[in-house]
Amino acid sequence: MNPEFHAYTLSAPQLGVLLASVAGVAIVHTLAGPDHYIPFIAMARARGWSQWRTAVITLLCGVGHVGSSIILALVGVVFGLGLQRIQFIEELRGNIAAWALIAFGAVYLAWGLKRALRNRPHSHHHAHEDGAEHAHAHTHSTGHAHAHSFGRRATTTPWVLFTIFVFGPCEPMIPLVMYPAAQGSWANTWLVVVVFSVLTLLSMLGVVLLGLRGVRLIPFDRFERFSHAAAGATVMIAGCAIAFLGL
Repeated sequence: MNPEFHAYTLSAPQLGVLLASVAGVAIVHTLAGPDHYIPFIAMARARGWSQWRTAVITLLCGVGHVGSSIILALVGVVFGLGLQRIQFIEELRGNIAAWALIAFGAVYLAWGLKRALRNRPHSHHHAHEDGAEHAHAHTHSTGHAHAHSFGRRATTTPWVLFTIFVFGPCEPMIPLVMYPAAQGSWANTWLVVVVFSVLTLLSMLGVVLLGLRGVRLIPFDRFERFSHAAAGATVMIAGCAIAFLGL
């Protein structure tokens, strides 16, 4: 344990300022990061997830996202690791998560395009005994569009997202947690953790559910077969925004 640990209690004004900062950072960080909601909206729309399923997957990934950074921050305090070293590790994790998101989106995009081309509408001509002819267009895979998933099983996509989000850092939270923890103020540390985590998860959930409801209002009937490809492209773009624009 860090030999410089010493018990210290924040005053009420200090704690108030800290918690206000925590609340603001948690909400702004979530809204400013497209990776916090775009992958869930895109996948939920393409795969036909219910609101309940979407909410559970979003919260699960959010817990992995926040929890990994909490553990890293506390490990840094306990073992006396400096803030710069922790932030370096977070930056490294962020690069891994961004490129993993890009790779996942690209592979899903390719799979979606392949699936869309196989499901291309086509016509069949029929001739009757009285000489009348007619044609009708149809596709073959619409009836079981969600029976199989990318990678064979319906549980693949959520767990891929969860794994990516565990690697995804929550950089702004690190100094907020380390500040009271480094002073041995564990009650305040856990208060910061709870406030940041709850607000981050609620922000993610709110944006995802509102975004999904909005997307479902847009008519995609003519392009429905490209929904998986569009989802993959959207996730890939979100990953690129993180990797190259620092969002």
